[in-house]
Amino acid sequence: MQDNLTWWRGGVIYQIYPRSFMDANGDGIGDLPGITEKLDYVASLGVDGIWLSPFFTSPMKDFGYDVSDYRDVDPMFGTLADFKALLDRAHALGLKVIIDQVISHTADAHPWFEQSRQSRDNPKADWYVWADPRPDGTPPNNWLSIFGGPAWTFDSRRRQYYLHNFLSSQPDLNFHNPEVRQAQLDNMRFWLELGVDGFRLDTVNFYFHDPELRDNPPVPADADKTLGAPDSNPYTWQRHVYDLSRPENLDFLRDLRALMDAFPGTTTVGEIGDDEPLARMAEYTAGGDKLHMAYTFDLLNDPHSPAYIREVIERFQRLAGDAWPCWALSNHDVVRCATRWGSGEDPVAYSKVALAMLFSLRGSVCVYQGEELGLPEAEVPFAHLQDPYGKVLWPEFKGRDGCRTPMPWEPNQNAGFTAPGVDPWLPVDEHHLALAVSRQQNDSTSVLNATRRLLAFRAAHPALIDGDLTLVDVGSALLGFIRETADEKILCVFNLTGQVHETPLPMTANRALEGHGFSVDLDGDTLRLPAYQAAFYRLG
Repeated sequence: MQDNLTWWRGGVIYQIYPRSFMDANGDGIGDLPGITEKLDYVASLGVDGIWLSPFFTSPMKDFGYDVSDYRDVDPMFGTLADFKALLDRAHALGLKVIIDQVISHTADAHPWFEQSRQSRDNPKADWYVWADPRPDGTPPNNWLSIFGGPAWTFDSRRRQYYLHNFLSSQPDLNFHNPEVRQAQLDNMRFWLELGVDGFRLDTVNFYFHDPELRDNPPVPADADKTLGAPDSNPYTWQRHVYDLSRPENLDFLRDLRALMDAFPGTTTVGEIGDDEPLARMAEYTAGGDKLHMAYTFDLLNDPHSPAYIREVIERFQRLAGDAWPCWALSNHDVVRCATRWGSGEDPVAYSKVALAMLFSLRGSVCVYQGEELGLPEAEVPFAHLQDPYGKVLWPEFKGRDGCRTPMPWEPNQNAGFTAPGVDPWLPVDEHHLALAVSRQQNDSTSVLNATRRLLAFRAAHPALIDGDLTLVDVGSALLGFIRETADEKILCVFNLTGQVHETPLPMTANRALEGHGFSVDLDGDTLRLPAYQAAFYRLG
């Protein structure tokens, strides 16, 4: 693990979805004491820190991404004292703690919105995005909500529409108002003073909107649609020119960076869903005066051929300059990688080589809970569906519940997640029981122990943490690149398929590196990779 002010640069962050990680009080919902109980396990993986999805006071209509009090813990997760205990235990184990910040919108139950909607002239009247109807009573423009339908809801008290990019119960804050910007910076300062090590910033490019409320244009028939939403969602049919990624956002990110710089060693990672996500990632993380790092949905989407992954890396490097990415293959918003990319493949072997590839990319890394077990997407019947997004677009889009089911600790009815006889908030998928932590713990061939080996291997090679990356030609069926620092140069080649592939070595390899758990054959200058294997060779 890295232990310095730039620990995040090349760091590995383990994402925890609190509702589903561990239930300590037996009510069927995960909580902060449950996370604290399992931090030794997290530390045993060899990660540098954890990212906690929201645990703040909330009506839970979008499971915590609708905040009604930015400075307190929702009782379902525990108390502020429980969070402090978690923070202390994590730090004692050498783990940094990053928490979600959902500052682009609040819950409609937030006191700010409750006041704002009362009249057009109260002190919070301009804290949200309000607009008059068109003369025919329809919304002010054509903007759409990601969760379905118009991005506008009419409020009879003000006789105006308010903007919401997500649920109608998640009204958007007006970041053109300096009081709003300062209030959210103050809320983040609260957690920094408490001792957190950074923030994951939800929808970081959604903070500002076009004040003229101009209509978004349609996506041209031959153009790529927006990543981060299923193509069955009409939201992807627009070019999002005026409702997000506005130029004013850059100045706010600079103000945020100034706040973070007052707390040395802290970091930010932004979530970017955009028509041109890699360009936005580069823009938001370049120059050392905005975000420290960001992630996009380019590797959280369906395409996954070696050619596609190569193209994503190439595109980012063309745009990047000194920008810094944070790569992920799974998270709480997308189908798990073991299913999304690994369907039809050997589930154990594919998970291992996919993680090896992820841990070798230039950038920081997020690993989602259960990814280290090779968990596939869970099947959640409609009768048990909780996600409002899925309920709207079912059955073409089944929502996000399949990646949010309880973490399997034991191979029993409730997977060791909650007390016996208690129904968890989402059902445990029986296919996950055979992959439970206790089953994999002492199996040297398991995905869990492969993850530990790979993270130890990464930690032992500085070139894999902070080295430059140069793509190399190893044929269309393989992915290859060189990671390089002044003192170390490593050739990395990955076979993400179930077939054997060979490639001429692009340069002289001094020796094969060991400790990663993969096996390949080298016949003269020809590298032979069996199915789902990776090769690491020292060069120069």
